[in-house]
Amino acid sequence: MTAGLLVLHREILLFAVVGLTIGGLDDLLIDLLFLLRRCWRNVTIYAHHPRMTTATLPASLHPGRIAIFIPAWREADVIGPMLHHALASWPDDDFQIFVGVYPNDPDTLDIVAPIATNEPRIIIGINPRPGPTTKADCLNILWRAMLDMEERSGQLFKAVVLHDAEDVVHPDEIRLFDFMIDRFELVQLPVLPLPGQGSWFARAISNHYGDEFAENHGKALTVREALGASIPSAGVACAFERATIGRLSNPVHGGPFDPSSLTEDYEAGLQIAHMGGRGVFVRMRDRHGELVATREYFPASFGAAVKQKARWIVGISLAGWDRMGWYGGPAEWWMRIRDRRATLAALVLCAAYLAFLLTAMFTVAGLVTPLHASPLSPPITCLIWFNAGLLAWRIAIRALFVGRAYGWRHGLMSVPRTFMANCITIAAAQRAIFLYAGSLLGEPLVWDKTQHSFPDLKTAP
Repeated sequence: MTAGLLVLHREILLFAVVGLTIGGLDDLLIDLLFLLRRCWRNVTIYAHHPRMTTATLPASLHPGRIAIFIPAWREADVIGPMLHHALASWPDDDFQIFVGVYPNDPDTLDIVAPIATNEPRIIIGINPRPGPTTKADCLNILWRAMLDMEERSGQLFKAVVLHDAEDVVHPDEIRLFDFMIDRFELVQLPVLPLPGQGSWFARAISNHYGDEFAENHGKALTVREALGASIPSAGVACAFERATIGRLSNPVHGGPFDPSSLTEDYEAGLQIAHMGGRGVFVRMRDRHGELVATREYFPASFGAAVKQKARWIVGISLAGWDRMGWYGGPAEWWMRIRDRRATLAALVLCAAYLAFLLTAMFTVAGLVTPLHASPLSPPITCLIWFNAGLLAWRIAIRALFVGRAYGWRHGLMSVPRTFMANCITIAAAQRAIFLYAGSLLGEPLVWDKTQHSFPDLKTAP
Protein backbone atom coordinates (compact mmCIF):
# COMPACT_ATOMS: atom_id res chain seq x y z
CA MET A 1 0.00 0.00 0.00
CA THR A 2 2.85 2.36 0.83
CA ALA A 3 4.42 1.75 -2.57
CA GLY A 4 1.11 2.56 -4.27
CA LEU A 5 0.78 5.79 -2.30
CA LEU A 6 4.30 6.77 -3.27
CA VAL A 7 3.49 6.26 -6.96
CA LEU A 8 0.22 8.20 -6.57
CA HIS A 9 2.10 10.98 -4.82
CA ARG A 10 4.52 11.30 -7.75
CA GLU A 11 1.71 11.47 -10.31
CA ILE A 12 -0.24 14.06 -8.33
CA LEU A 13 2.92 16.09 -7.75
CA LEU A 14 3.78 16.04 -11.46
CA PHE A 15 0.28 17.18 -12.42
CA ALA A 16 0.36 19.95 -9.79
CA VAL A 17 3.79 21.38 -10.63
CA VAL A 18 3.11 21.41 -14.39
CA GLY A 19 -0.31 23.01 -13.90
CA LEU A 20 1.04 25.59 -11.47
CA THR A 21 3.88 26.43 -13.86
CA ILE A 22 1.50 27.05 -16.78
CA GLY A 23 -0.86 29.14 -14.67
CA GLY A 24 1.99 31.02 -13.02
CA LEU A 25 3.61 31.94 -16.34
CA ASP A 26 0.24 33.11 -17.63
CA ASP A 27 -0.19 35.42 -14.63
CA LEU A 28 3.43 36.57 -14.85
CA LEU A 29 2.94 37.66 -18.46
CA ILE A 30 -0.10 39.73 -17.46
CA ASP A 31 1.97 41.34 -14.69
CA LEU A 32 4.81 42.21 -17.06
CA LEU A 33 2.46 43.66 -19.67
CA PHE A 34 0.81 45.80 -17.02
CA LEU A 35 4.16 47.11 -15.76
CA LEU A 36 5.35 47.87 -19.31
CA ARG A 37 2.11 49.68 -20.12
CA ARG A 38 2.24 51.64 -16.88
CA CYS A 39 5.84 52.76 -17.48
CA TRP A 40 5.13 53.67 -21.10
CA ARG A 41 2.08 55.78 -20.21
CA ASN A 42 3.94 57.50 -17.36
CA VAL A 43 6.68 58.54 -19.77
CA THR A 44 4.65 59.40 -22.86
CA ILE A 45 1.41 60.77 -21.37
CA TYR A 46 1.39 61.56 -17.66
CA ALA A 47 4.83 63.17 -17.70
CA HIS A 48 3.35 65.88 -19.96
CA HIS A 49 -0.35 65.94 -19.07
CA PRO A 50 -2.07 65.75 -15.69
CA ARG A 51 -4.41 62.85 -15.07
CA MET A 52 -8.02 63.70 -15.71
CA THR A 53 -10.39 63.63 -12.75
CA THR A 54 -14.12 64.10 -12.59
CA ALA A 55 -13.38 67.67 -11.46
CA THR A 56 -11.79 68.40 -14.87
CA LEU A 57 -14.11 66.12 -16.87
CA PRO A 58 -15.92 68.12 -19.56
CA ALA A 59 -19.64 67.78 -20.06
CA SER A 60 -20.92 65.41 -22.73
CA LEU A 61 -21.42 66.96 -26.16
CA HIS A 62 -24.60 64.93 -26.50
CA PRO A 63 -26.10 64.61 -23.03
CA GLY A 64 -28.90 62.12 -22.57
CA ARG A 65 -31.03 60.31 -20.04
CA ILE A 66 -29.61 57.22 -18.33
CA ALA A 67 -31.74 54.16 -17.50
CA ILE A 68 -30.59 52.26 -14.41
CA PHE A 69 -31.70 48.63 -14.04
CA ILE A 70 -31.80 47.10 -10.55
CA PRO A 71 -33.07 43.49 -10.38
CA ALA A 72 -34.29 42.59 -6.90
CA TRP A 73 -35.22 39.18 -5.52
CA ARG A 74 -35.59 39.08 -1.73
CA GLU A 75 -33.66 42.33 -1.26
CA ALA A 76 -35.90 43.93 1.39
CA ASP A 77 -32.88 44.40 3.68
CA VAL A 78 -30.90 46.55 1.24
CA ILE A 79 -33.05 47.98 -1.55
CA GLY A 80 -34.47 50.84 0.53
CA PRO A 81 -31.20 52.41 1.71
CA MET A 82 -29.65 51.72 -1.70
CA LEU A 83 -32.35 53.71 -3.52
CA HIS A 84 -32.25 56.54 -0.98
CA HIS A 85 -28.47 56.77 -1.29
CA ALA A 86 -28.60 56.76 -5.12
CA LEU A 87 -31.23 59.50 -5.21
CA ALA A 88 -29.23 61.60 -2.76
CA SER A 89 -26.00 61.03 -4.73
CA TRP A 90 -27.46 62.15 -8.08
CA PRO A 91 -29.73 65.12 -7.25
CA ASP A 92 -29.17 66.95 -10.55
CA ASP A 93 -28.45 64.08 -12.96
CA ASP A 94 -30.84 62.96 -15.70
CA PHE A 95 -31.73 59.33 -14.98
CA GLN A 96 -34.57 56.89 -14.41
CA ILE A 97 -34.29 53.90 -12.06
CA PHE A 98 -36.13 50.70 -12.96
CA VAL A 99 -36.47 48.18 -10.11
CA GLY A 100 -37.48 44.61 -10.95
CA VAL A 101 -39.44 42.70 -8.30
CA TYR A 102 -41.46 39.46 -8.07
CA PRO A 103 -45.10 38.85 -7.10
CA ASN A 104 -44.06 36.26 -4.48
CA ASP A 105 -41.62 38.67 -2.82
CA PRO A 106 -43.98 41.10 -1.03
CA ASP A 107 -41.31 42.24 1.45
CA THR A 108 -39.19 43.79 -1.30
CA LEU A 109 -42.23 45.29 -3.03
CA ASP A 110 -43.44 46.80 0.26
CA ILE A 111 -40.11 48.61 0.59
CA VAL A 112 -39.88 49.86 -3.01
CA ALA A 113 -43.52 50.87 -3.56
CA PRO A 114 -43.66 53.80 -1.08
CA ILE A 115 -40.35 55.16 -2.40
CA ALA A 116 -41.57 54.96 -6.01
CA THR A 117 -44.88 56.61 -5.06
CA ASN A 118 -43.07 59.72 -3.87
CA GLU A 119 -40.28 59.63 -6.44
CA PRO A 120 -41.13 59.79 -10.19
CA ARG A 121 -37.58 58.78 -11.09
CA ILE A 122 -38.26 55.23 -9.86
CA ILE A 123 -40.32 52.78 -11.90
CA ILE A 124 -41.27 49.31 -10.61
CA GLY A 125 -41.32 46.37 -13.01
CA ILE A 126 -43.18 43.34 -11.62
CA ASN A 127 -42.23 40.01 -13.17
CA PRO A 128 -45.36 38.04 -14.17
CA ARG A 129 -43.56 34.85 -13.15
CA PRO A 130 -42.90 34.01 -9.49
CA GLY A 131 -39.28 34.14 -8.40
CA PRO A 132 -36.65 33.17 -8.49
CA THR A 133 -36.22 33.02 -12.25
CA THR A 134 -32.82 34.30 -13.37
CA LYS A 135 -31.28 37.73 -13.08
CA ALA A 136 -31.33 37.97 -16.88
CA ASP A 137 -35.08 37.32 -16.92
CA CYS A 138 -35.61 40.09 -14.36
CA LEU A 139 -33.48 42.48 -16.41
CA ASN A 140 -35.59 41.77 -19.48
CA ILE A 141 -38.69 42.81 -17.53
CA LEU A 142 -36.98 46.13 -16.86
CA TRP A 143 -35.99 46.42 -20.51
CA ARG A 144 -39.63 46.17 -21.55
CA ALA A 145 -40.62 48.71 -18.89
CA MET A 146 -38.00 51.06 -20.34
CA LEU A 147 -39.38 50.55 -23.87
CA ASP A 148 -42.86 51.43 -22.62
CA MET A 149 -41.55 54.66 -21.10
CA GLU A 150 -39.70 55.53 -24.30
CA GLU A 151 -42.87 54.99 -26.32
CA ARG A 152 -44.94 57.15 -23.99
CA SER A 153 -42.41 59.97 -23.80
CA GLY A 154 -41.15 59.80 -27.38
CA GLN A 155 -37.58 60.08 -26.08
CA LEU A 156 -34.93 57.34 -26.19
CA PHE A 157 -32.57 56.76 -23.31
CA LYS A 158 -28.87 57.29 -23.99
CA ALA A 159 -27.54 54.31 -22.02
CA VAL A 160 -28.56 51.41 -19.82
CA VAL A 161 -26.66 51.03 -16.54
CA LEU A 162 -26.72 47.86 -14.43
CA HIS A 163 -26.60 47.88 -10.65
CA ASP A 164 -27.40 45.47 -7.83
CA ALA A 165 -29.65 46.19 -4.88
CA GLU A 166 -26.72 46.34 -2.44
CA ASP A 167 -24.53 48.75 -4.43
CA VAL A 168 -23.12 51.93 -2.92
CA VAL A 169 -22.96 54.16 -5.99
CA HIS A 170 -20.56 57.05 -6.57
CA PRO A 171 -21.92 60.62 -6.98
CA ASP A 172 -19.94 61.21 -10.21
CA GLU A 173 -20.93 57.95 -11.87
CA ILE A 174 -23.81 59.22 -14.04
CA ARG A 175 -21.81 62.17 -15.36
CA LEU A 176 -18.87 59.91 -16.18
CA PHE A 177 -21.09 57.42 -18.00
CA ASP A 178 -22.77 60.25 -19.93
CA PHE A 179 -19.39 61.46 -21.16
CA MET A 180 -17.82 58.08 -21.99
CA ILE A 181 -20.85 56.63 -23.81
CA ASP A 182 -20.28 59.28 -26.50
CA ARG A 183 -17.20 57.29 -27.54
CA PHE A 184 -17.77 53.70 -26.39
CA GLU A 185 -20.54 51.13 -26.54
CA LEU A 186 -19.72 49.63 -23.14
CA VAL A 187 -18.22 51.41 -20.14
CA GLN A 188 -17.15 49.48 -17.05
CA LEU A 189 -16.15 51.18 -13.80
CA PRO A 190 -14.23 49.45 -11.01
CA VAL A 191 -15.95 47.46 -8.28
CA LEU A 192 -14.43 47.76 -4.80
CA PRO A 193 -15.78 45.36 -2.17
CA LEU A 194 -16.19 47.02 1.20
CA PRO A 195 -13.94 45.66 3.97
CA GLY A 196 -15.74 42.91 5.85
CA GLN A 197 -17.07 43.06 9.38
CA GLY A 198 -17.65 40.55 12.17
CA SER A 199 -15.39 37.72 13.28
CA TRP A 200 -11.90 37.11 11.90
CA PHE A 201 -13.24 34.19 9.85
CA ALA A 202 -16.08 36.27 8.38
CA ARG A 203 -13.72 39.12 7.55
CA ALA A 204 -11.26 36.75 5.88
CA ILE A 205 -14.00 35.39 3.62
CA SER A 206 -15.44 38.79 2.79
CA ASN A 207 -12.08 40.49 2.31
CA HIS A 208 -10.74 37.89 -0.10
CA TYR A 209 -13.16 39.41 -2.62
CA GLY A 210 -11.43 42.73 -2.11
CA ASP A 211 -8.09 41.05 -2.78
CA GLU A 212 -9.32 39.59 -6.05
CA PHE A 213 -11.14 42.70 -7.29
CA ALA A 214 -8.24 44.97 -6.36
CA GLU A 215 -5.97 42.93 -8.62
CA ASN A 216 -8.47 42.19 -11.39
CA HIS A 217 -9.89 45.71 -11.63
CA GLY A 218 -6.56 47.32 -10.92
CA LYS A 219 -4.49 45.33 -13.40
CA ALA A 220 -6.05 42.53 -15.45
CA LEU A 221 -8.85 44.53 -17.09
CA THR A 222 -6.48 47.33 -18.05
CA VAL A 223 -4.19 44.80 -19.77
CA ARG A 224 -7.22 43.21 -21.45
CA GLU A 225 -8.28 46.57 -22.83
CA ALA A 226 -4.73 47.41 -23.97
CA LEU A 227 -4.55 44.13 -25.93
CA GLY A 228 -7.78 44.98 -27.74
CA ALA A 229 -9.73 42.06 -26.25
CA SER A 230 -13.38 42.36 -25.26
CA ILE A 231 -14.25 44.03 -21.96
CA PRO A 232 -16.69 41.83 -20.04
CA SER A 233 -19.37 43.52 -18.00
CA ALA A 234 -19.17 42.93 -14.26
CA GLY A 235 -22.95 43.27 -13.93
CA VAL A 236 -22.68 46.39 -11.77
CA ALA A 237 -21.20 49.82 -12.45
CA CYS A 238 -21.41 49.19 -16.19
CA ALA A 239 -23.19 51.12 -18.94
CA PHE A 240 -24.36 49.92 -22.35
CA GLU A 241 -25.02 52.35 -25.18
CA ARG A 242 -28.78 52.22 -25.81
CA ALA A 243 -28.80 51.34 -29.52
CA THR A 244 -26.06 48.74 -29.08
CA ILE A 245 -27.73 46.83 -26.26
CA GLY A 246 -30.95 47.07 -28.25
CA ARG A 247 -29.31 45.11 -31.07
CA LEU A 248 -28.91 42.20 -28.65
CA SER A 249 -32.65 42.13 -27.96
CA ASN A 250 -34.24 38.81 -28.87
CA PRO A 251 -38.03 38.42 -29.26
CA VAL A 252 -37.80 34.94 -27.78
CA HIS A 253 -36.10 36.25 -24.64
CA GLY A 254 -38.18 39.42 -24.45
CA GLY A 255 -35.05 41.55 -24.14
CA PRO A 256 -31.27 41.66 -24.68
CA PHE A 257 -30.37 39.19 -21.92
CA ASP A 258 -30.59 35.41 -22.23
CA PRO A 259 -32.76 34.06 -19.37
CA SER A 260 -30.97 30.71 -19.50
CA SER A 261 -27.64 32.33 -18.60
CA LEU A 262 -26.29 32.82 -15.09
CA THR A 263 -23.71 35.38 -16.29
CA GLU A 264 -25.79 37.47 -18.70
CA ASP A 265 -23.70 40.57 -17.97
CA TYR A 266 -20.42 38.87 -18.92
CA GLU A 267 -21.94 37.48 -22.12
CA ALA A 268 -23.40 40.84 -23.13
CA GLY A 269 -19.95 42.41 -23.01
CA LEU A 270 -18.48 39.73 -25.26
CA GLN A 271 -21.40 39.93 -27.69
CA ILE A 272 -21.01 43.69 -28.03
CA ALA A 273 -17.34 43.24 -28.90
CA HIS A 274 -18.29 40.56 -31.44
CA MET A 275 -20.65 43.07 -33.11
CA GLY A 276 -17.79 45.55 -33.42
CA GLY A 277 -18.67 47.66 -30.40
CA ARG A 278 -15.88 49.13 -28.31
CA GLY A 279 -15.63 48.60 -24.59
CA VAL A 280 -13.55 50.56 -22.10
CA PHE A 281 -12.55 50.09 -18.48
CA VAL A 282 -12.34 53.48 -16.77
CA ARG A 283 -10.33 54.15 -13.62
CA MET A 284 -10.81 57.81 -12.79
CA ARG A 285 -10.64 59.65 -9.48
CA ASP A 286 -12.91 62.37 -8.21
CA ARG A 287 -12.01 65.81 -6.88
CA HIS A 288 -11.15 64.27 -3.49
CA GLY A 289 -8.81 61.64 -4.96
CA GLU A 290 -11.26 58.78 -4.43
CA LEU A 291 -11.74 56.23 -7.19
CA VAL A 292 -15.06 56.50 -9.02
CA ALA A 293 -16.26 52.98 -8.31
CA THR A 294 -19.16 50.98 -6.94
CA ARG A 295 -18.69 49.64 -3.44
CA GLU A 296 -20.62 46.86 -1.74
CA TYR A 297 -20.42 44.15 0.88
CA PHE A 298 -19.70 40.66 -0.40
CA PRO A 299 -20.63 37.35 1.30
CA ALA A 300 -19.07 36.78 4.72
CA SER A 301 -19.86 33.07 5.15
CA PHE A 302 -18.11 30.16 3.49
CA GLY A 303 -21.32 28.66 2.11
CA ALA A 304 -22.54 31.94 0.61
CA ALA A 305 -19.16 32.62 -1.02
CA VAL A 306 -19.12 29.13 -2.51
CA LYS A 307 -22.66 29.60 -3.89
CA GLN A 308 -21.78 32.90 -5.51
CA LYS A 309 -18.51 31.75 -7.05
CA ALA A 310 -20.10 28.51 -8.26
CA ARG A 311 -22.61 30.59 -10.23
CA TRP A 312 -19.76 32.54 -11.83
CA ILE A 313 -17.89 29.34 -12.70
CA VAL A 314 -20.98 27.73 -14.24
CA GLY A 315 -21.72 30.77 -16.40
CA ILE A 316 -18.19 31.69 -17.47
CA SER A 317 -15.94 28.64 -17.17
CA LEU A 318 -18.32 25.79 -18.03
CA ALA A 319 -21.30 27.08 -20.01
CA GLY A 320 -19.13 29.72 -21.65
CA TRP A 321 -17.37 27.12 -23.77
CA ASP A 322 -20.45 26.28 -25.82
CA ARG A 323 -22.46 29.50 -25.31
CA MET A 324 -19.82 32.04 -26.36
CA GLY A 325 -17.40 30.03 -28.51
CA TRP A 326 -13.90 31.11 -29.42
CA TYR A 327 -14.29 33.88 -31.99
CA GLY A 328 -11.82 36.75 -32.14
CA GLY A 329 -8.06 36.99 -32.56
CA PRO A 330 -5.18 35.63 -30.46
CA ALA A 331 -5.61 38.23 -27.69
CA GLU A 332 -9.31 37.39 -27.40
CA TRP A 333 -8.60 33.65 -27.32
CA TRP A 334 -6.03 34.18 -24.57
CA MET A 335 -8.46 36.18 -22.45
CA ARG A 336 -11.22 33.59 -22.90
CA ILE A 337 -8.84 30.84 -21.85
CA ARG A 338 -8.11 32.88 -18.72
CA ASP A 339 -11.84 33.37 -18.13
CA ARG A 340 -12.57 29.66 -18.48
CA ARG A 341 -9.66 28.16 -16.63
CA ALA A 342 -11.33 28.35 -13.19
CA THR A 343 -12.40 24.71 -13.02
CA LEU A 344 -9.03 23.38 -14.16
CA ALA A 345 -7.24 25.83 -11.85
CA ALA A 346 -9.27 24.51 -8.91
CA LEU A 347 -8.27 20.96 -9.81
CA VAL A 348 -4.60 21.97 -9.96
CA LEU A 349 -4.87 23.70 -6.57
CA CYS A 350 -6.52 20.64 -5.08
CA ALA A 351 -3.73 18.44 -6.45
CA ALA A 352 -1.09 20.81 -5.06
CA TYR A 353 -2.56 20.72 -1.56
CA LEU A 354 -2.94 16.95 -1.71
CA ALA A 355 0.66 16.57 -2.86
CA PHE A 356 1.80 18.79 0.01
CA LEU A 357 -0.14 16.71 2.56
CA LEU A 358 1.24 13.46 1.17
CA THR A 359 4.77 14.88 1.26
CA ALA A 360 4.32 15.89 4.89
CA MET A 361 2.87 12.47 5.72
CA PHE A 362 5.77 10.61 4.11
CA THR A 363 8.29 12.91 5.79
CA VAL A 364 6.85 12.14 9.22
CA ALA A 365 6.54 8.44 8.42
CA GLY A 366 10.18 8.39 7.29
CA LEU A 367 11.24 9.43 10.76
CA VAL A 368 9.68 6.26 12.16
CA THR A 369 10.28 3.67 9.47
CA PRO A 370 12.47 3.72 6.37
CA LEU A 371 10.61 4.37 3.12
CA HIS A 372 12.04 3.14 -0.14
CA ALA A 373 11.21 6.24 -2.17
CA SER A 374 13.32 7.24 -5.13
CA PRO A 375 14.49 10.87 -5.15
CA LEU A 376 12.62 13.43 -7.23
CA SER A 377 13.87 13.85 -10.78
CA PRO A 378 15.83 17.04 -11.56
CA PRO A 379 13.06 18.47 -13.83
CA ILE A 380 10.43 18.13 -11.08
CA THR A 381 12.80 19.59 -8.50
CA CYS A 382 13.49 22.56 -10.78
CA LEU A 383 9.76 23.09 -11.37
CA ILE A 384 9.09 23.03 -7.63
CA TRP A 385 11.64 25.76 -7.01
CA PHE A 386 10.46 27.71 -10.04
CA ASN A 387 6.89 27.56 -8.76
CA ALA A 388 8.09 28.72 -5.35
CA GLY A 389 9.53 31.80 -7.02
CA LEU A 390 6.34 32.39 -9.00
CA LEU A 391 4.31 32.03 -5.82
CA ALA A 392 6.44 34.61 -4.03
CA TRP A 393 6.03 37.00 -6.96
CA ARG A 394 2.28 36.39 -7.12
CA ILE A 395 1.83 37.02 -3.39
CA ALA A 396 3.89 40.22 -3.59
CA ILE A 397 1.95 41.53 -6.60
CA ARG A 398 -1.40 40.84 -4.98
CA ALA A 399 -0.30 42.48 -1.71
CA LEU A 400 0.84 45.51 -3.72
CA PHE A 401 -2.53 45.98 -5.45
CA VAL A 402 -4.54 45.28 -2.31
CA GLY A 403 -2.40 47.73 -0.36
CA ARG A 404 -2.90 50.33 -3.06
CA ALA A 405 -6.69 49.93 -2.85
CA TYR A 406 -7.21 49.38 0.90
CA GLY A 407 -4.00 50.29 2.72
CA TRP A 408 -0.88 48.40 3.72
CA ARG A 409 -2.52 46.41 6.53
CA HIS A 410 -4.99 44.85 4.12
CA GLY A 411 -2.12 44.29 1.71
CA LEU A 412 -0.23 42.24 4.28
CA MET A 413 -3.35 40.31 5.32
CA SER A 414 -3.99 39.32 1.71
CA VAL A 415 -1.09 36.87 2.07
CA PRO A 416 -2.77 34.47 4.56
CA ARG A 417 -6.15 35.08 2.87
CA THR A 418 -4.78 33.38 -0.23
CA PHE A 419 -5.36 30.01 1.44
CA MET A 420 -8.98 30.94 2.19
CA ALA A 421 -9.51 32.06 -1.40
CA ASN A 422 -8.12 28.77 -2.71
CA CYS A 423 -10.39 26.71 -0.45
CA ILE A 424 -13.45 28.65 -1.62
CA THR A 425 -12.42 28.23 -5.26
CA ILE A 426 -12.01 24.46 -4.89
CA ALA A 427 -15.40 24.06 -3.17
CA ALA A 428 -17.10 26.37 -5.69
CA ALA A 429 -15.68 24.44 -8.63
CA GLN A 430 -17.04 21.19 -7.21
CA ARG A 431 -20.49 22.75 -6.75
CA ALA A 432 -20.36 24.28 -10.22
CA ILE A 433 -19.64 20.93 -11.87
CA PHE A 434 -22.69 19.38 -10.22
CA LEU A 435 -24.90 22.35 -11.14
CA TYR A 436 -23.73 22.31 -14.74
CA ALA A 437 -24.16 18.55 -15.01
CA GLY A 438 -27.71 18.96 -13.72
CA SER A 439 -28.44 21.61 -16.33
CA LEU A 440 -27.23 19.28 -19.09
CA LEU A 441 -29.73 16.72 -17.80
CA GLY A 442 -32.56 19.23 -18.06
CA GLU A 443 -32.59 20.81 -14.60
CA PRO A 444 -33.22 24.57 -15.03
CA LEU A 445 -30.71 27.06 -13.69
CA VAL A 446 -32.25 29.64 -11.36
CA TRP A 447 -31.10 32.74 -9.50
CA ASP A 448 -28.94 31.08 -6.86
CA LYS A 449 -28.38 34.39 -5.09
CA THR A 450 -26.86 35.26 -1.74
CA GLN A 451 -28.21 37.57 0.94
CA HIS A 452 -26.69 41.04 1.14
CA SER A 453 -26.28 43.89 3.57
CA PHE A 454 -26.00 47.64 3.06
CA PRO A 455 -23.49 49.70 5.05
CA ASP A 456 -24.32 52.36 7.57
CA LEU A 457 -22.86 55.18 5.51
CA LYS A 458 -22.20 57.24 8.61
CA THR A 459 -19.73 54.65 9.88
CA ALA A 460 -18.82 52.62 6.76
CA PRO A 461 -15.11 52.45 5.95
